[in-house]
Amino acid sequence: MRVLHTADWHLGQHFLTGQERLTEQRAFLTWLLGAVQAHGVDALVVAGDVFDTTTPSHAAQELYYNFLVQMQGTNCRDIVVVGGNHDSPTLLNASRQLLRRLRIHVVGGVPADPAEQVVALAETSGRPALVVCAVPFLRDRDIRLAVAGETPDERQLRVRQSIAAHYGALADADAVRRLREQDVPVLATGHLYAAGGEAREGAERDVHIGGLGSVGAPDFPAAFDYVALGHLHRPQVVGGQAHIRYSGSPVPLSFTEADDRQQVLLLDFAGAGAPEITALPVPVLRRLQRFHGTLDEVEASLLAYDNAAFELVAWADVQVRSDEAPAEVQRRVQAVLKERAAHVQAPRGARHQRATEAPDVAAAAAAGPLAFLHDLTVDEVFGRRVAGLPPERAAALTATFGELRQLLAEADPQAWGGDEG
Repeated sequence: MRVLHTADWHLGQHFLTGQERLTEQRAFLTWLLGAVQAHGVDALVVAGDVFDTTTPSHAAQELYYNFLVQMQGTNCRDIVVVGGNHDSPTLLNASRQLLRRLRIHVVGGVPADPAEQVVALAETSGRPALVVCAVPFLRDRDIRLAVAGETPDERQLRVRQSIAAHYGALADADAVRRLREQDVPVLATGHLYAAGGEAREGAERDVHIGGLGSVGAPDFPAAFDYVALGHLHRPQVVGGQAHIRYSGSPVPLSFTEADDRQQVLLLDFAGAGAPEITALPVPVLRRLQRFHGTLDEVEASLLAYDNAAFELVAWADVQVRSDEAPAEVQRRVQAVLKERAAHVQAPRGARHQRATEAPDVAAAAAAGPLAFLHDLTVDEVFGRRVAGLPPERAAALTATFGELRQLLAEADPQAWGGDEG
């Protein structure tokens, strides 16, 4: 059984000042169709964050459904899609009954019947070839109830235990145990932050209440031959366990991801047991490039930048350290950008930082990098507000703030659905 693991498409993402990424995302899906066919993929697994918001544009939805239709022209027999923290379970599930007729299995949110998370995939002969425990993003209401008076450490432990119990219950399901005894491999999905994983600042917010990143490799049952994870955008292995992996995002979604590998993972199962894993690099159409330094350094770097390897013009993050007047800094940077417009553009313009600061400003800068408010996420702003508090107090406030954000996001997805990570 050959399976392809991917995640974190974030279809419809708007970048910085509103640029939509549909051209790059459409190119990825076209490439993915070719890769599925060329490598003889039997099943495609998408581990969450199909869309960038809970209210994706019509164009983003059309891209998704067109891809599913085009997949019917390949030899891939099954597609499994689970919801991520950016996805609307209702939106994804709306078409699941129809899609099931096409052997597309959608689990947008945790269903009332746990058995609906167990999907058995068969070979062309009809013999079971793979069991998928299709676990979507676990929202707070899915895994625990609030307990008055609990400490942050108690809450963290209980969330971890609840997540582990959710996976344990699926691993112990009769259908899973019966098929594994018949040498059928078991794959589980997840959309969460696993301890030890490397998250990108400003790109991937902690998705469990209070920023609880305590789920680790030991929390996934040994019955799982492979765990296909989504949420962290950099491809990586969890806890040194090669069979527990994040595939990463196929399109770089922020400047912090510019140097990551864009890839999908090809899994070859030969009965029960860990699969052989091959990373397939994904072509990148647009470079996200940082230009930070003095005014002279930034000018020289922009003039020397070579975009020949990329089909689309590069997007630049420009930050200048200079004691020149802000107007002069902007004039010089914009003059270079105008000259290089066919190669590199700066969607949000150039940011200016004084090279020398007053003592109190310098001390603040030493505590952390300077940033404009519009460059920070909501969570980063809150984190800076509580940074000077005692750790226990800061953790308690952060947990409460996370709960409030979750409640607001559920009450008004359009306002609080998020456009990060």
